[in-house]
Amino acid sequence: QVQLVESGGGLVQPGGSLRLSCAASGSIFSINGMGWYRQAPGKERELVALIASGGVPNYANFVKGRFTISRDNAKNTVTLQMNSLKPDDTAVYYCNARQIISSRGYSLGDYWGQGTQVTVSS
Repeated sequence: QVQLVESGGGLVQPGGSLRLSCAASGSIFSINGMGWYRQAPGKERELVALIASGGVPNYANFVKGRFTISRDNAKNTVTLQMNSLKPDDTAVYYCNARQIISSRGYSLGDYWGQGTQVTVSS
């Protein structure tokens, strides 16, 4: 019923920037939280940044001051601007949408995108 489609990953040199975008589609009335998680090889998935419907962001300590999350509630999109990228930021980045309410008022739960690869390397 809901699809999350990510875009914007790729290869970048250390110190460079990338912009990730995620669009949610389907019979959506509202989405409470939207955010980004990442998973590096051999590691568990971890929260990168989350933004509530009211626009209040929360960041993991390791990205504070480097990444900025924003969302457009009318378009059901969330964007992650990543600056000053480091090799440790290399991972698959997943979009997450939580507490989705359908256009008919039903709770649809949480959804994940398919993931987009970010590689930071010289």
